[in-house]
Amino acid sequence: MKRILQLALAISAVFHGEQLLAQADTLAMKYAETITPAELKEHLYILASDAYKGRDTGSEEMRMAADYLIQQYKNMGVGPCNNGSYKQEYPLKKVKIGSSTISVGKGTYTFKKDYYSFGGFDQVDLSNLKIVFAGYGIETDKYNDYNGVDVKDAIVLCFMGEPVDASGNSIFTGNNTMSEWSDDFRMKRDLAAKKGAKAILYIEPNFDYILQRVAYFLDEPRMALDYPKGKNSEEEVLPYFFISPSMGDAIMKAGKQKGVEAIKKKINAKKSPKSSVLKVKGSIKLVSEKQSIQAENVLCFIEGSDPALKKEVVVVSAHFDHVGEMNGKIYNGADDDGSGTVTALEIAEAFQTAKKDGNGPKRSVLVLHVSGEEKGLLGSEWYSEYPIFPLESTVCDLNIDMIGRVDDQHKDNEKYVYVIGSDKLSTSLHSISEASNKTYTQLELDYTYNDPNDPNRFYYRSDHYNFAKHNIPVIFYFSGVHEDYHQPGDDPEKIMYEKMSTIGHLIFHTAWEVANRAERLVVDVKSDFE
Repeated sequence: MKRILQLALAISAVFHGEQLLAQADTLAMKYAETITPAELKEHLYILASDAYKGRDTGSEEMRMAADYLIQQYKNMGVGPCNNGSYKQEYPLKKVKIGSSTISVGKGTYTFKKDYYSFGGFDQVDLSNLKIVFAGYGIETDKYNDYNGVDVKDAIVLCFMGEPVDASGNSIFTGNNTMSEWSDDFRMKRDLAAKKGAKAILYIEPNFDYILQRVAYFLDEPRMALDYPKGKNSEEEVLPYFFISPSMGDAIMKAGKQKGVEAIKKKINAKKSPKSSVLKVKGSIKLVSEKQSIQAENVLCFIEGSDPALKKEVVVVSAHFDHVGEMNGKIYNGADDDGSGTVTALEIAEAFQTAKKDGNGPKRSVLVLHVSGEEKGLLGSEWYSEYPIFPLESTVCDLNIDMIGRVDDQHKDNEKYVYVIGSDKLSTSLHSISEASNKTYTQLELDYTYNDPNDPNRFYYRSDHYNFAKHNIPVIFYFSGVHEDYHQPGDDPEKIMYEKMSTIGHLIFHTAWEVANRAERLVVDVKSDFE
């Protein structure tokens, strides 16, 4: 019934949106035309040139890119908005695990061989603690791995995944779509922390495959936000480690229990927990090397013209960093995300031109160039925790990340864009997006990655997510992954500038409508992704 009601609302909203845009807005068309392939190309050939050395997060070259964007805004006549600055600076730390061992009973296990962690912890020093096997580490009304066991001051040992029946169906969903518990290790970590555990070990069934894929990242420093003590500080996050099935077997047997597969089969067959305190103690040692650095977001704020609405803010975002240099090669990141960066820049120019002509948007528009996306959505996370403009006044975020190329699914049709998240929180935003495209751009709006069950999980992988998690409606514009994704071949001569310009027009028209309509967007949908 809930989905039927949501569908009815969506159909109604789409109809309303089409009625709303039945007549093309000639002013909007005039200012959209300032977003040109030639200007996009001019900016991108500068920002994605070798001189910027891949704009690595926190690097001097990233600051060069920030300064370039700020100069463009000065040239447009846009003033600073953050206490006299165009920047929002934030602290980062580079953390690399220097040494680590896990000991259980008489066994000692080796980092990057028997276990791994993405860490971020400065130091872990736990000695002679009890180990509690907690099944899958899940607690719900119908199934509770913590029932009957006390994990206070303990090391929790649990499986990744969730209980399934003989057909491989989740016992929670009743089908082969797994629940949110299945691969979200943070949920299990945070639950164990809430119950007083000191650390958590996950038995990862695909350990060897995953370790091979992440080995490079384990050897490199991990970048994280350096929050003030007591606010999201990683030193206060429960230490977590992914261990091999063979290490899990050894720990279980040392604790006088059956092996990993035997106990997993028993839990699945009975659909009930088999948690226990192991008859063995464990110790975890980890020492990290830490380096503090600074990064910044760049802000372009165009104040609204309507005194009653200008406190409400429409955000257009894109990340302007990339991954820098590796092995002597520069990763210029023309598509990722130079394409989004320069499109956002041109959208800002379109709104500022309208304002100079006396036709500025009723609501305010913030073009937000974030950094740290490649390291974990860090700049947008910092903005969402320390917003320059209140989140309760933020109407939506239209996020642009990789719109300059085509993927294998669209080699014969470049007039498309993946649209992700438009209907997840607001039927009005979705209908405005659809109507804007129908009225002005006629692109193929591909919703493939909008499916909550899509394994790529792109909804969580760009900066819009840090707005969506605060219940702010979002759209993520994306053209898909190609052979040069995170490769040194992502260069400006491979970009499709006409395609970028058309997508830029769609985003501008959507932002224009949201900024100028009488009613603020309403959050009327509970996201499928929650």
